[in-house]
Amino acid sequence: MDDSPPNPSEVTQLLLAWPAGGESVSDRLFRLVHAELHRQAARAMRREGDVHTLQATALVNEAYLRLVDQSRVEWRNRAHFFGVAANLMRRILVDHARARKAAKRGGGVSPLSLGGVGFEDQAIEGDVDVLMLNDALEKLAAFDPDQARVVELRYFSGLSIDETAEALQVSSATVKREWATARAWLRREMEM
Repeated sequence: MDDSPPNPSEVTQLLLAWPAGGESVSDRLFRLVHAELHRQAARAMRREGDVHTLQATALVNEAYLRLVDQSRVEWRNRAHFFGVAANLMRRILVDHARARKAAKRGGGVSPLSLGGVGFEDQAIEGDVDVLMLNDALEKLAAFDPDQARVVELRYFSGLSIDETAEALQVSSATVKREWATARAWLRREMEM
């Protein structure tokens, strides 16, 4: 697969053509976005350390299968697509963590480091598990879905401030403000 970033306008055109385009459009889209999806998956997997039995390629494949099954989504653009991909990867990782925890007969899930994930001073510090983070994000989404979405895109997908702003169709300043507020709230929630 090509490792260079896909042309955003070409990806957007394929997404718009996808519902009527059939398998050829889907195959072409997959070739274009595979490298970026793999980078997202690899970032997500690195955050979980060596405790994960799931591989980045398996995460990409599972996410992509779920993406192509999204028949009711009206894709807006490349950023929207990668935002949905981030959400699906999060859900796959959470499902995998739950299955691991159940397999250990109620044992704890190894900690997921939220510090040092490439956001420098932007990181959420401390160690938590992916299930704890998911629970906290669900609580945050109940009263501020925008902040939860910013965390999901920044943390699980590794999008930059500008990429997150594009995906959410808001300003970079809004993303910075929401990210800072959400991190502080999550830190408090997960320390309780």
